Amino acid sequence: MKAHQFNKGIKPLSLAILFALSGQHVIAEENSSENKDEFETIVVVGKTTNTVITPDELEKYQANDLADIFRLVPSVSVGGSLGIAQKVYIRGMEDTLLNVTVDGAPQTSTLFHHIGRLSIDPDLLKEVEVQAGAGEATAGAGAIGGAIRFKTKDVNDILDDDQRFGGSLKAGYFSNAGYKVNATLYGRINDDWGILASYVHTDRDNMEDGDGNEISGTDPEQKLAFIKLSGNIGDDQTLSLSYESRDEDGEFVQRPNWPESSWNPLYPLSVKRDTLVFNHTLSLNTLINLETSIYSTEATVEQNIYDKWGIYKGEVKSFGFDIRNSSSLGDHNLTYGIEYRKDEVNAGAPGDSGAKEKGTVSGVYLQDHWQATDELLVSFGVRYDEYELDLVTYDGEADSDGISPNVGIQYDFNDNWKLNLGYAQAMRGKEVGDTFTIEAGDVSVDPKLKAEEVENTEIGLTYHDENWNIVASVYQSDIDNVILDQLGKGTYYENVGQLETDGFELKVGYWFDDVQIVANYSNNDAELNGNKVEGYEYIGLANVRGDTWGLNVNYIFSDTIEMGWNFAYVEDLNNIEVFHRLVDIGWAPTTTTIDKDGYSVHDIYVQWQPNETLTLNVSVQNLLDETYIDHSSVGDYNNIPGFVGVSGINEAGRDIRLAVSYNF
Repeated sequence: MKAHQFNKGIKPLSLAILFALSGQHVIAEENSSENKDEFETIVVVGKTTNTVITPDELEKYQANDLADIFRLVPSVSVGGSLGIAQKVYIRGMEDTLLNVTVDGAPQTSTLFHHIGRLSIDPDLLKEVEVQAGAGEATAGAGAIGGAIRFKTKDVNDILDDDQRFGGSLKAGYFSNAGYKVNATLYGRINDDWGILASYVHTDRDNMEDGDGNEISGTDPEQKLAFIKLSGNIGDDQTLSLSYESRDEDGEFVQRPNWPESSWNPLYPLSVKRDTLVFNHTLSLNTLINLETSIYSTEATVEQNIYDKWGIYKGEVKSFGFDIRNSSSLGDHNLTYGIEYRKDEVNAGAPGDSGAKEKGTVSGVYLQDHWQATDELLVSFGVRYDEYELDLVTYDGEADSDGISPNVGIQYDFNDNWKLNLGYAQAMRGKEVGDTFTIEAGDVSVDPKLKAEEVENTEIGLTYHDENWNIVASVYQSDIDNVILDQLGKGTYYENVGQLETDGFELKVGYWFDDVQIVANYSNNDAELNGNKVEGYEYIGLANVRGDTWGLNVNYIFSDTIEMGWNFAYVEDLNNIEVFHRLVDIGWAPTTTTIDKDGYSVHDIYVQWQPNETLTLNVSVQNLLDETYIDHSSVGDYNNIPGFVGVSGINEAGRDIRLAVSYNF
């Protein structure tokens, strides 16, 4: 089987670092045999901050949730502490501004604004692609802050060509606190078709922070079932059909992203998601390389507020498709297609009529990559999107449409130096809302509501030789006509101004013999109308974060043993002026300030793989038992009269993770 091998020379991790640092991800398309070497697609031009995350990286630190998945990506941060409350941010912008897909199926809307909208089990992943900032036309509708693409494994990712059947059993223990078991079977039905099935069960006790204090509402039970059938139809076509069912149940506080308090007590809550995805490719020649994705997703949340209003239930259903073709015409590689998505949100007590919204998004797009000279690669493209929203229960609507162009260049000065320049515009109309919000009272939309429009500009310079890879990137993103809800007796959606995010990222990679070192620095500033954005009052939009430093070291001790250390330091962020939005809507008389304390976190791992069948792993998260609130969580408002209990949750203290994996 395709077990990880610690080979001499340039290691797989080194290659992963190379791609992550260069931001240049090249995919060879599967064409008919005479065209395999002729056609390739450059995914993104004009960007140096894109990242690809591989399963090897996730396994070493025993990734269990979104924070673990993105731990080594400086442009991405995760707040919320526990899985159900976690929210992902790219350059300070919340995942509601991103186009997030799992095997091509978008993860849309939110079930409840106090919980996250994304969930994926790291053990299923083949890779994760992160596109920071608005980019090319192929990024998908509404990608005004970037895109995240989760891709799951299939049989061909695990079995060698001459193998017919296999499986893996994995068991993990967390000292802080719980266990996880995973059973996966995979095999070939015949020479062309194979099937993979996986079941994952995680059971946790309440975590403790670095001071030894128990964090209430952090003891969920998670169950995931996944099955994927994939194969070839002749020499020119592939097909896959996958189904994922994910359940998470537990006693959570009413607002799971805040700590337990007298007015935020524990209640039973469950979240479920079922996703069905169909993918098909047809590769005939350099002109016809067709990819089709069709998906259906249903997600629900149910919370039992038994001493007040009883059971509340929210449901989001999405159905859609993306059909694209790639053609090579001389020095031009073109990708063009259409996509469509229909969303429906239902909210209320079971059996009641509740509240309902419906929305559709339709788009067409074209992206060209032109190898103008041996040194110069030019990318330019455009997409057109149309949004339609029907506020079914409250008898309203919102429609918008627009064009999103982009252009980028990559210029190779020589074998070592490379320049990237990129400019992109993108738009997003009003989509279906948070299920809890639409059920809480009358919902209306400003009749003059405009679509959100972003301009994103990036400049990156890369240096690479046999031992070094250095990337410096500067970016600025301006989102006009930001849409935000105004909560009160009802919910009113309006344009509130401009969100400006700008920053600088520096990555330095160095490898020699059996050691790989990556250092990074990330600076990002997010401001709405000139004021810093904090995640409490701008929930669903953005969150301010201190400058972040990182250092990751991996050492291949022998052919069977690898070890590593990861260090992250986030600087203090003091005197953040807050309550701008609360003053605007009359909830507070004046602004005030809060602080976000800095912190440093150390993680280590040792992995022993004595043979192809057995892997033993020991990792320690938060080695020095630091007590802290991640800056991407809600800030601490406890010192403000009337806001005691409004705060992010402390992150877990030291967590020793032991895992054994057996492959057969």
